[in-house]
Amino acid sequence: MTWMATDTSRPMPPTNESRGPLSPDDVLALLVEGNRRFLSGAPLARDHKAHVTATASGQHPLAAVLSGIDSRVRVETIFDLGIGDVFSARMAGNVLDEDLLGSLEFATQLSGAKLVLVLGHTSCGAVEGAVAGAELGHLTGLLQKITPAVVDVCGTPTVASAGSDVIDAVARRNVERVLMELRLRSAILANLEATSQIRIAGAMYDVRSGAVELF
Repeated sequence: MTWMATDTSRPMPPTNESRGPLSPDDVLALLVEGNRRFLSGAPLARDHKAHVTATASGQHPLAAVLSGIDSRVRVETIFDLGIGDVFSARMAGNVLDEDLLGSLEFATQLSGAKLVLVLGHTSCGAVEGAVAGAELGHLTGLLQKITPAVVDVCGTPTVASAGSDVIDAVARRNVERVLMELRLRSAILANLEATSQIRIAGAMYDVRSGAVELF
């Protein structure tokens, strides 16, 4: 179960041939392995210049990850991935809009990625703002996309002073809601999942420990 070259200490970006035999579950397992390497402080050595050359004529990423914009949650780093390995879509609060849905449809249906991972994280500023009912320009509308998760967890659209446990619970519920939206709003993604061509999964990243929890 690998997309790497024979010398696995210096992996190369996936090709169409090396990605082909991998199942969506294989791809998810590879990301889990990468997070374990990240936690152990033993990432794989990569020749980034060689990767630029190898991907100049095309790309064959394994997965598409929808995450927030938090500077502490760099997808390629926390999963020990390199150039050409993953599509990385970022939006505050890892919320969805039509353009992101189209991007994920491109990543999977047209480009062959086998996993869509929605990645939330602890201590999320967007979630904290949504819980507090913050309003600021265009951010107001974005935070309102998280409000249903706030209601699910808190029973009310806003909470004056929520603790970190509440913020993290809402962040997790928000991921769960985005997973439901992916399947409901995109017939393309729903069909790819139903025919086992992709897997749609959720996860939380702990900014304190660096660990990723799948669910």
